[in-house]
Amino acid sequence: MKKFIVAIVLMVCNSLLAQVQFEAKVSKTTLGLNERLRIDFVMNMDGDNFNQPSFEGFRIIAGPSQQVSQSWINGKSSFEKIYSYYLLPQQKGNLIIKQAAIEYNGQIYKTSPIKIHVTNAVQEARDPNDASQISADDNLYLVADISKTNPYINEPITVVYKLYFSYNIGITNWRELDKPKYNDFWSQNIDIKQLVGEEGMFKGEKYRFVVLRKTVLYPQKSGKLVIEPLSLDIDVELPTNRRDMFGRVVVTNGNKRVSAGAKTIAVKALPEAGKPADFSGAVGKFDFRVTPSKTNLKNGESLDLLVSVTGSGNMKLFNLPKPVVPNSLEMYDPVHGEKVNTTLAGMSGKISDSYTIIPQFKGNYPIKPMQFSYFDLGTGKYKTISSPEIMINVLDGPSANDQVATTPGVPKNVISSNEQFKFIKLKTDLFSMKDDGFLGSNLFYGLLFLPFLILPLIVLFKKKKDAIDSDVFGNRIKMNNRLAKKYLSEAKKQINNKEAFYVALEKAMHNFLKAKLHIETSDMTKSNIQELLASKNANAQTIIDFINLTENCELARYALTSSSIIQQDFDKAVMIISDLEKQIT
Repeated sequence: MKKFIVAIVLMVCNSLLAQVQFEAKVSKTTLGLNERLRIDFVMNMDGDNFNQPSFEGFRIIAGPSQQVSQSWINGKSSFEKIYSYYLLPQQKGNLIIKQAAIEYNGQIYKTSPIKIHVTNAVQEARDPNDASQISADDNLYLVADISKTNPYINEPITVVYKLYFSYNIGITNWRELDKPKYNDFWSQNIDIKQLVGEEGMFKGEKYRFVVLRKTVLYPQKSGKLVIEPLSLDIDVELPTNRRDMFGRVVVTNGNKRVSAGAKTIAVKALPEAGKPADFSGAVGKFDFRVTPSKTNLKNGESLDLLVSVTGSGNMKLFNLPKPVVPNSLEMYDPVHGEKVNTTLAGMSGKISDSYTIIPQFKGNYPIKPMQFSYFDLGTGKYKTISSPEIMINVLDGPSANDQVATTPGVPKNVISSNEQFKFIKLKTDLFSMKDDGFLGSNLFYGLLFLPFLILPLIVLFKKKKDAIDSDVFGNRIKMNNRLAKKYLSEAKKQINNKEAFYVALEKAMHNFLKAKLHIETSDMTKSNIQELLASKNANAQTIIDFINLTENCELARYALTSSSIIQQDFDKAVMIISDLEKQIT
């Protein structure tokens, strides 16, 4: 007997010690942007109401699939339920797969969050058992064509991204997973207005391809610079070995992620030998000009000095030289202009600085020659272009050597700003600075007599109010009119409440009649109403309709009445009141 009790106790203890386990397992915790992730949610009991996590940062490509297994080994049973998903990451970085939940015996069990690290796209090893993947890998490529891998600083290079696909597969859609980054490059994308399918040779075979992106790059420092890859998620149509009833090849829809791979550019520094002192970073082939709008000026006139560079190269990435002028010429800050076009060959066009110069005195003033230096990619050497000296002739005006002053204490050589810029403002709004004070002003007298002007208006208003208040009969009519409108409005609000509706409708009819016939509630008898309405020239049928409706209000409160009849009674009351308004004189 004791052994039997011990066995029972051991069985109960084993059942109590059995724990419910629910956990999440992943195929890997670090994967590339183009790799798949498998995640299994495993429970050792038969739970219900499984709630999957949101999978933020991932896209579900398969799942959930459910597996249930149960076995008996040496008299012990084991149970396992699995929910499986296949995921594709949508972005790089550290992603969190949040908790899943399941219910067992009225309790909720949750998995622990899992941290997944997503890196750049990697070269995937092909699965020989996956025919679809083999087909996609052998027939789909994303390539970054780079025009030059060892340029100078500020020498243009181009990156053209092409998607090659063979005639064996079809492409239905693609999405950018990771855009390329051009750190330490000046970059500009070339617009592609329409994607056009073309044919070309790739790996010795004929392929179709689409140009997805064109970018012009100007490296800004020397050394090895890395262009991070472009990655795509592509929906493909893959042929199978099966055929349909018409003999056509059966096509399956698949998904493939491709990457152009990171590219390394070895950038050469510009040579130090022969570098001019005034070199500002221009690289390419240029022409330099300094052009004045005029060289002969009269007193008060100005000229525009245009400093421009035309050609091809890094047009937006260097500064133009600044002219040096004599002190007698006043020079203003330049207006910068750009007419630059960017193609796959790089930037070309014209950049300019326009200076406004105003002479102060009569005389001849030279603008010294200017120099512009650049690195010529064709010859691999520096070149310098010099502009000629420009002589500015000011024909008239005050002389810088004239010491006679027109006003004591003011030198004659200094031109008054009022004379120089008098055209800027032709009209002025002047007002007196003298303050007359408040006493004796218009505002003072206005405030003084205002109470005497308002007093007659107050007296008239008071008389009018007293007259209205003394008209007891008229006020009663107004009150009854207001009550009629009030109860008619209340009846409309209560149209879905039968009893309240007919109470409000009856009150509205009575108050309307009391206002029109000037009678009290004690005079509201049927015969009296008929006589009074007839004496007021009301229509006989309208009188009958009014009496019938008021008498039926009491009965309708307790009778079985549909919503359509209630609406008809309301519409009828509005019509009767409207008719009596017109008929009663």
